[in-house]
Amino acid sequence: QVQLVESGGGLAQPGGSLRLSCAASGSIGSISGMGWHRQVPGKGRELVATFTSGDVTNYADAVKGRFAISRDNAKNTVYLQMNSLKPEDTAVYYCKALQRRGSSTFQYWGQGTQVTVSS
Repeated sequence: QVQLVESGGGLAQPGGSLRLSCAASGSIGSISGMGWHRQVPGKGRELVATFTSGDVTNYADAVKGRFAISRDNAKNTVYLQMNSLKPEDTAVYYCKALQRRGSSTFQYWGQGTQVTVSS
């Protein structure tokens, strides 16, 4: 099993920046991918950025050029650097990890951290 602890959310002005952190613990070696999703009330959870074990990154069109996913292997931590923030970026951001055991895949989620972009 995998445990995820998020931090870094808060209030930012339009054009500002925030960095989210997701620290993973447990069966770290079994993680096959990690990423960030976000959700606003009344809408489904949407993918923001992912980082796979193959070092492939994927970004939602809405955040390309503004957000960057990165990692610190020594700290078992994944980051989401958010620059040039817009009000429409306001959401609860969730860290997600995929764990594969044989042909089965398990999903683990962080508790979520609120990001609010407002003037």
